[in-house]
Amino acid sequence: MDTTPHRVTSWIMRLVGAIVLLAGVGILALGPAEMVVFYLFSEGGRFYYEGFGFGSFMFGNIASQIMGYYAIGLTLIIAGYGHLWLRRWVRPLTLALTGAWLVVGAPITIVFMLVFLTSKDPAVTDALLMLPVLALMYPVIPALLVWFYRSQRVRTIFEARDPQSHALEKIPLPVLALIVLCLFYIVALHVPILFNGIFPVFGVFVYEFEGILLIDIAILGVGALLWGLLRLQTWAWWGSLAFFGLLAVSTIVTFARSSLPEIVGQMRFAPAEADVLQNVSLQGMHLAVFFGLPLLITWGLIAYSKRYFSRERRLAL
Repeated sequence: MDTTPHRVTSWIMRLVGAIVLLAGVGILALGPAEMVVFYLFSEGGRFYYEGFGFGSFMFGNIASQIMGYYAIGLTLIIAGYGHLWLRRWVRPLTLALTGAWLVVGAPITIVFMLVFLTSKDPAVTDALLMLPVLALMYPVIPALLVWFYRSQRVRTIFEARDPQSHALEKIPLPVLALIVLCLFYIVALHVPILFNGIFPVFGVFVYEFEGILLIDIAILGVGALLWGLLRLQTWAWWGSLAFFGLLAVSTIVTFARSSLPEIVGQMRFAPAEADVLQNVSLQGMHLAVFFGLPLLITWGLIAYSKRYFSRERRLAL
């Protein structure tokens, strides 16, 4: 029999955990299933067009979606399992994931609204209907989740069901959110490899092998910083501050000085793809916000977390 305090809340959390776990399994299963789309677009498939393959926009889009299915599915399975069995490590993990969403969700919301408002004659009623939905996704729901999981009631439920402390609880929440973001950036940095290795370098884009080499260096750099952040090493804080600061400036400056037609012209997409993308209502500033804003917020989170990188904190791990 469940003897934890606030029994109703604990069973609601178990139910949510079961739903999240099942959703994670379903999304994870979409990864292998989505691979059949490659056959549909390849030569002989229903949607084949000349130029489809590694380096084309649609190939990269499908591959990115598959990566996303695996990443989201695994995350939901882990979070669902923790909630279903009321493991105390899932509380800091959920807070860190929510914090990461507050970082990466901002540009998605802002760019979506910018594209919508700058499109031709947006209907006022459509905007009024869209704003509440976007507000719920960002920031209302993440803010409510932070409030809920930081409450004493939730802490008591997890501690009563799982008395032994976990290593994740010893890592300060802002640092744990940075660790989640580093994992996200490691995955996200693989995506430009699918698009001719595009990489921004302080006003210009580097492509192909040179771009992929820079991406590789960036991935290895984030991996090293991730290891240091886990151990609350001071050098990892300084390295993160420098790396994400430079990457943010480089990304914003490069995209702000470029236009979508110029970028597409260097991507070597299939002719049919290039024609469609040339007419997309995205400007360089839209892309600068979309890619640069999460990096700036990450940099701000790094600056804020300086207080947690001390000798006393490291000894407490």
